[in-house]
Amino acid sequence: MEEGKGSGAHSLHLQERKKGMITGVREVFSFDDKEILLDTSAGAMTIRGVELSITRLYIEQGEIDIAGQIDSIVYSKSSEQKKNKGKRILGRMFQ
Repeated sequence: MEEGKGSGAHSLHLQERKKGMITGVREVFSFDDKEILLDTSAGAMTIRGVELSITRLYIEQGEIDIAGQIDSIVYSKSSEQKKNKGKRILGRMFQ
């Protein structure tokens, strides 16, 4: 929901599955206490856990700090790639 200018190099630093610092963040799609969805320069990222929170957000610099019990971190294609794939599928359906 936040869109930023900074998207530099992507890195992920995780401490004891309780704190994390992520760089290369382009956009925060959504977040709640169980899931955080981000677009990073390395692709879309889904973070799942318990009592998750964003403790620091500098979207202009592409940085975010998170806290909580981090159970999983999953990368997938970037949102732009997903949009393009969806357009191709719809194009084939209506040909």
